[in-house]
Amino acid sequence: MNNKHCAHEEPQRVKEPHRDEEPQRDREPQRIKEPQPDKEPQRHKEPQRAQEPSREQRVYITLAAVPQGKVVTYGQLGELAGLPRGARQVGYILRNLPPDTTLPWHRVINAAGKISLGPETDSGVRQRALLQEEGIVFNNGRISLKQFRWQP
Repeated sequence: MNNKHCAHEEPQRVKEPHRDEEPQRDREPQRIKEPQPDKEPQRHKEPQRAQEPSREQRVYITLAAVPQGKVVTYGQLGELAGLPRGARQVGYILRNLPPDTTLPWHRVINAAGKISLGPETDSGVRQRALLQEEGIVFNNGRISLKQFRWQP
C-alpha cells in the first residue's frame, strides 16, 4: 500500500482525547529527560588533590626562595625545583620571564661561577651590578661558589 493519500481515501484522524483527559493543546509540552552519565557513589570518592604546579611555577617558587647575597647555578635551581639535569630548561624559563618580574633572576649563574649573559650586554651589566649591590664579589669575572652558593 502506498503512503501517499489518494482522493478516495479518508485522511487520518486525530486521536480524540479520552473524556477524563484534557485536550493536548491545553497541556504544557512534556519535557524529555536527557540521560545522565552514570555517577559513581559519593561515599567512596577520594578527596581531590590540589593541582601540581607546572615546572615553570616550581622554578619560580624555588628562585623566589634564593636569599639576597647568595647565588645558584642553573643546574642547581633545576634540581631544587624537581627538574634533574634541567639546567637548559631553567635557562629557557628564565629567558622568558617578563621584563617587569620581581623574581631574583640575577642570582642564577652558570656552573663555572660566571654570568652566562654576555658581559658587554645590557642584561649582563645589569646582572653584575645587582649581584655586587648584594655584596657578591667577582674575581676575574667569576663568583666563588664555595663562598656564595646557596645551600638550602
